[in-house]
Amino acid sequence: MRHDGPVEFEPYRGELTAYCYRMLGSFHDAEDLVQETLLRAWKARDRYDPARASVRTWLYRIATNACLTALEGRGRRPLPSGLGAPSDDPGASLAPALDVPWLEPFPDARFDPEVRTDLRLAWVAAVQYLPARQRAVLVLREVLGFSAAEVAEQLGTTVAAVNSALQRVRAALAGAGDADAVTEPDDPEVRAVVQRYMHAFEAADVPALVRLLADDAVLEMPPVPLWYRGSGDYGRFMERVFALRGTGWAMHALTANGQPALAAYAPQSGGGHRLHTLQVLTVTAGRVARNVVFADPRVFDAFGLPRETPADEFRRER
Repeated sequence: MRHDGPVEFEPYRGELTAYCYRMLGSFHDAEDLVQETLLRAWKARDRYDPARASVRTWLYRIATNACLTALEGRGRRPLPSGLGAPSDDPGASLAPALDVPWLEPFPDARFDPEVRTDLRLAWVAAVQYLPARQRAVLVLREVLGFSAAEVAEQLGTTVAAVNSALQRVRAALAGAGDADAVTEPDDPEVRAVVQRYMHAFEAADVPALVRLLADDAVLEMPPVPLWYRGSGDYGRFMERVFALRGTGWAMHALTANGQPALAAYAPQSGGGHRLHTLQVLTVTAGRVARNVVFADPRVFDAFGLPRETPADEFRRER
């Protein structure tokens, strides 16, 4: 039986983008694959059979096949902390490793809240260690709630194979990202911590920043491959940043991956500020436990961040 009426695909773009992002670790690649998915669906719309699957399930099958094809022969997208030991030298070279396909953040503001669950950076980074088909089983079953039978149909396998893969994935990811300990960005305590962090950063007040950090706080800065662990090394690196860039920063609060995030604007000698980094924070137990700092212009574009801003623009917002 074929479907004779109009089939609407566009309402699924947001959730498909989040799905492909979880699979690929790249927001830009996810957007491209969703566009490819919707194009394939449009071309095959006359063959869609509602008696076999809902439009949503059918689209996810197309998207899954597109993701699996895209992942063939690709390495995972890591964060610096996934590549080696932390540095203990706050003066280490900041040369970027442009040959590494780094994990990218997800711009929350461009999508409805319901598609932004289970997007924590640490969780997505952990998923990157899984083989591609296991990633699909995990996300389709655990995040999106498809049945084992539906996932088996989408992957061209058996229910037993899906259930077995899911057991292996759960064991491999036990505790990944410490999801239970991470609080939401709109939690009042989290907002208060982020506000204090913003004010300390704007004032280049390193002691105040360090007081807001967990003892084992992590700072990492893709595409720079080095990273730091511990509030002491974090603080010493920030002293270097402020010595190089000066004081009087401007910070803009937003969210990424369902986490609090900050756009950091460095002061310019002629006045005003220039976009320096996007910082994605993990706040647990009233402290900043991790800060993943992105300086890729493509990341800035995905978040729609202006490159320059007048001196007092963000201060007027608060």
